[in-house]
Amino acid sequence: MGAQVTTFLMFEGRAEEAINFYVGLFADGAVTRVTRYGPAGPGAEGSVMQAWFTLGGREYRCTDSPVAHAFSFTPAMSLFVDCIDEAELDRLHAALSQDGEELMPLADYGFSRRFGWINDRFGVSWQLNLPHP
Repeated sequence: MGAQVTTFLMFEGRAEEAINFYVGLFADGAVTRVTRYGPAGPGAEGSVMQAWFTLGGREYRCTDSPVAHAFSFTPAMSLFVDCIDEAELDRLHAALSQDGEELMPLADYGFSRRFGWINDRFGVSWQLNLPHP
């Protein structure tokens, strides 16, 4: 077995809120492990030092960085979701776009039946796709 590659998301104080939101969107979503900062820090006591969660059969990791950074998430790196039907696409689009930013509205762009691109309320970028049959 070779190296394992996992997407790692760095938040600044909202990791637990984000992962609970994400796992609630996907039927197989689950938080599998959480380690927290203790009283000695360096993060706020009880905040997420590191968390592992699954979406769509893939594992992700995240943290609440105790350090403020001059950078955040960018649409150049996004989570691409092939939806099973139009109802799933509409449900995910409504949830992820709430208090977020729509980069490409839901439409037929030719490469799929329907597609939309969103930065969610946490700044994470999602491409939602309904592939051609």
